[in-house]
Order: sequence, then C-alpha cells, then structure tokens
Amino acid sequence: MFTEERLEQILSILNENGRVKVKELSERFNVSEGMVRKDLQRLERDGAIQRTYGGAILSRRISKSSPITDRMKLNLSSKKVISEKAFNLIEDEDVIFLEPSSIDFLLARLIANSNKKVTLITNMPTIPPLFNDNKNVKLICIGGIYDNKAGGVFGSEAIRSISKYTFNKSFLGSSGVNLITNSAGTTDLEDGNLKETVISNSKEVFLLIEKEKFNLDSIYKFATLDELHVIITDSDINDDIKEKLKKLDVKLI
Repeated sequence: MFTEERLEQILSILNENGRVKVKELSERFNVSEGMVRKDLQRLERDGAIQRTYGGAILSRRISKSSPITDRMKLNLSSKKVISEKAFNLIEDEDVIFLEPSSIDFLLARLIANSNKKVTLITNMPTIPPLFNDNKNVKLICIGGIYDNKAGGVFGSEAIRSISKYTFNKSFLGSSGVNLITNSAGTTDLEDGNLKETVISNSKEVFLLIEKEKFNLDSIYKFATLDELHVIITDSDINDDIKEKLKKLDVKLI
C-alpha cells in the first residue's frame, strides 16, 4: 500500500471513530509502529490531526461568533448556490421559517423576486423590506429582543411566538457540524434555544451550510443530526460524510 493510500485510510478511520491508536494501525496496515508515527506526524503537520499519547484524534476548530454584517460578505458564491437549491424546494402554499443568516437572507431575496405563494415567518428584521413590492407572500414578523450583532430577534417572547406556529419547512444554519458527536451547533445560546423551538414545530427541517462547516465544532448543540431531514451544501463532500448521513436517514443535496 502506498503512503498516500494509508494516510487516506487513517483519516477515514478518524472520521468514523474520532480517534486512532498507533498499535492498531500498525497491525491493520502490517507496517511498523515507527512508520505509523511518521504517518501521524505528517498528518499533524498538514493540520488534519492532533497526536495524542499512543495515537491521534481529528484536529477540529471551534467556530467563532461574527456579526451578520461580516457574514453577509463572506463566501457569497457558495451561499448563493445553497440558497438556490433551497429555493427550488419551496412550493406554493408552504409555511416556511427563515432565521437570521446570510444564506436565509439570499433565499428570502429569491422568494421576493419570484411568484411563489407562501407564508413566510422570520425573526430577521432585514428580510421584510425585501417584500415591499411582493403581493404573493404573507409575511409574519416575530417580535422580541433585537440582537444587532446576530441580526435577529431572540429571547423568551420570540420563542413564545414561534411556538404557536407550525412550519412545513424551516431553513436553519449552523456554525459547525460534528459527525462524531452527531450534532449541529451554534455559537449563541439564545440562537440555539430558538432553533430548538423551530425544529420541534417543523414538519421538515433543512440545514443550509457551506462544505467547510463539517470541519467545525460549536459551543452549543441545538440538534442531533437525526432531527434534521435534509442538509443542503454548496459542493460535493467526501464519501465518509455521505455514508454517515445516509445511516442517519438525512438526505444530502
């Protein structure tokens, strides 16, 4: 087996189990433990793993909170791809929820410029002005405490309002998805609490995330992945991720 093939398989095992041991890899690949250590050293230099005593774990970054004004400027081409995929899944008479996210804002703009006849409920105050000239959409704005950094309305009043609605489709974002712990997370407690309420009141939950979010962890888990129905991302992802989502019965678009 070539070195590159062995490195790829080591990463595959890490993606599956979260950690590896030098001795087990040595036996699996029929190579010396010294060779395995060199493999792990190389992967660590590449930033893919973190070596531990007797083995290694995946190297994962913790997502950081950033203002909505900054997020609206980042990865626009990827976010447009995701918003267009989501837009094509919306049907007339749907009751949908959009949250304060840059992708949901792009999705809202697509809806506003279309002929789709839906009821749209949102806690993102910059979305309603998009519909000033739209007569097809019934727009419901959630009230509560405005967070200008997050660009949305949160708190107990917002959660109380959202709990009264049932959504055909909700479109949520995440600051990081961890396939080892089977979780989708966010950097903010209030955002996480609101997401939990939306999920419990939704017939279908769509998670809209860029490909790199699969490599990020978050401080607050708002859902296990099996609570989601569909994950929409911008480009192709590796077979390990696809297989895990398939086992969880989560559709990938």
